Amino acid sequence: MKIGELSERTGIPTRMLRYYEEQGLLSSERSANGYRAYDESDVDRATRARGLVQAGLTTRLAKVVLDVEQQRAIAQPTCSRELAEMLATELAALEDRLACLTKSRDAVAEFLERTRNGDLVRGGAA
Repeated sequence: MKIGELSERTGIPTRMLRYYEEQGLLSSERSANGYRAYDESDVDRATRARGLVQAGLTTRLAKVVLDVEQQRAIAQPTCSRELAEMLATELAALEDRLACLTKSRDAVAEFLERTRNGDLVRGGAA
């Protein structure tokens, strides 16, 4: 599929997809006329890349995570101590962000539930 179709299927602008490719998060084949060609697995990889970057990971760490996910089939994956320490630090930061987001979500939900618009939290129609 061409970059426009990948953009339509993922909701990611073509400019961002090109950036992801520059950063090594995606790769494409090039046709004779220079157009990028992506395969079906790139839909999921692009979506995951966007999610990781939006969650606050650098593109460098997002690439590491995507590559690790791709290599799950390997019985005993390896990485350097330096990379493992970097990932452990990032994991702790993600846990902190998740805890903060969870508290924020719970506070907003509790507030809405206590108002006459609580049906919005419980999934009811307005």
